[in-house]
Amino acid sequence: MKRYTWKEIETLIVQAWGGKPVLKVWGVPRGGIHVAQILEKYSLAEMVDELQDCELVVDDLIDSGRTKDKYKDLGFNFWCPIEKSDTDWIEFPWEQEMDIDHEDIITRYIEAIGDDPKRAGVLETPKRVVKSWKEIYGGYKENAGTHLSKCFDSDSDEMVICKDIEFYSTCEHHMIPIMGKAHIAYIPDGKVVGLSKLARTVEVYARRLQIQEQLTCQIADALEEHIPNIKGCAVVIEAKHFCMCSRGANKQNSSMVTSALKGCFRETDVRTEFFNLIR
Repeated sequence: MKRYTWKEIETLIVQAWGGKPVLKVWGVPRGGIHVAQILEKYSLAEMVDELQDCELVVDDLIDSGRTKDKYKDLGFNFWCPIEKSDTDWIEFPWEQEMDIDHEDIITRYIEAIGDDPKRAGVLETPKRVVKSWKEIYGGYKENAGTHLSKCFDSDSDEMVICKDIEFYSTCEHHMIPIMGKAHIAYIPDGKVVGLSKLARTVEVYARRLQIQEQLTCQIADALEEHIPNIKGCAVVIEAKHFCMCSRGANKQNSSMVTSALKGCFRETDVRTEFFNLIR
């Protein structure tokens, strides 16, 4: 993570501005406001209060590009001093305790759906939601290799199955829950992994924004990569998607089944044995 001090970021903004003329700028809330203020402080631009009065929209960085595209589509020129790469995490001096910012996001969410964030029943909701994220999306801070690297010597070369692993995930398209069960199998060759590590591997990938097809493949890829010498592995997931149950098609009894087969599990007899055992 790159943490900027005020002095560093002011220097960076001034240098990035270069020889641009003095323009009327409007800062995107939140970070863009600070950028506009710094430009005005050094007499490089004039900060305006209304979007329609500006000649240039400024922000602190281009991340996904969504903000830039939004204002470009509205007909505004856009500028920021930093374009973040996929591997960098940047913290600006105006970003204080992140939980506070996140709580504000939830407060705005409550307003957006038509409720009153000052209502007694939801006063503490933003704090509770942010706290819950650390568990619900905890998979982003974990690595499957950490769990699967702990292996034990074994002479077994027969199929090992851990079935009915309950999991909870979140649909990345609608941010609505996915609930289901995973069945995992592998055939060892000299090494076996602790049983609980299979369940923990499911959690690593389930505790993220997901689609079921990707979740299934990620688990299988992790088994193949981290369990030494396995002859093959298989993952089957059956799950209920609340984005289909509670909205859209509104099919409450529907479920989705996905599978990923690696190595010897692609062979008919091995695949048949696996599916028979998990039924």
